[in-house]
Amino acid sequence: MKKFSKLALISLVVSTLVLLGACSNSQSTSKGNEGQKGEKELVIGASLLTQQHPFYVSLKNSMEKEAKSKGINLEVSVANQDLNKQLADIEDFITKDVDAIILSPVDSKGVAGAIAKAKAANIPVITVDVAATGVKPNAHVATDNLAGGKIAGEEMAKAIGGKGKVAIIDYPTIKSVIDRVTGFKQSISKYPNIKVVAIQPGVTRPEALNAAQNMIQANDDLNGIFGFGDDAALAAVAAVKSAGKENQIKVIGFDGMKEARSAVKNEKAFFSVVTQHPDEIGKQGVDTAVKVIKGESVETLIPIKPGVFSKNGEKK
Repeated sequence: MKKFSKLALISLVVSTLVLLGACSNSQSTSKGNEGQKGEKELVIGASLLTQQHPFYVSLKNSMEKEAKSKGINLEVSVANQDLNKQLADIEDFITKDVDAIILSPVDSKGVAGAIAKAKAANIPVITVDVAATGVKPNAHVATDNLAGGKIAGEEMAKAIGGKGKVAIIDYPTIKSVIDRVTGFKQSISKYPNIKVVAIQPGVTRPEALNAAQNMIQANDDLNGIFGFGDDAALAAVAAVKSAGKENQIKVIGFDGMKEARSAVKNEKAFFSVVTQHPDEIGKQGVDTAVKVIKGESVETLIPIKPGVFSKNGEKK
């Protein structure tokens, strides 16, 4: 009987040790999972205005490159200039509970409600290139468009000798373009002999071509056209060339992608183009989102300085 009790006691001790070991392993495994969860892969949702423009292709490529280098899962959706699609994409990101949203708005006012909803869900929002109005994102990364517009105005004054009539191809629902046009007008206002005689919208290249043709026909003595972006400027150059007024009308553009730079070099009417740096904007957009996710302080406005490309090359 005593022998049996001793064996039973030994068995009980061994069983207890095994059980404690299993619990220890279970707790260790649990802690390991928690550790992995604490170091989980960050997921950032990005809604881009378009991929039909080289600027946004470069922006997207830069964002993806930076995200990959940081081990971030970047989910990119393209709105194709459709506000309803962009709103649906943002709603999807909110539902997925992504760690942050990077956004280039299709409509600066139209996205305000979606941004507010994301922030209410504790999802930080970083706008890139195009600013939002009516709501404050966590940060905005973009070309200093007001400064760029002022550069464009000075380039126009230089191109037409400080006097003449000029027209503007506009995109009035986009805050970045509003700033460019404002800056352009501010520079032009310093030249009493330069007058803005026409402003027409031209979002796509065909629309911009139509706008440029209309303004040239309505103003036989037109001397210059400012296109808010590369497509608008290239369309204006085509319209000027078609009208046989390359000696009379000079075009100033904005963006400075490869096609526009080539046209500045080769087309008589294309005087110069204000240059943006979408690769830097994309990189800074991702970096800023990561900082906000980690609780680091960031500037609410992160401006990227524009340059200008003329027939003599780029000046930054």
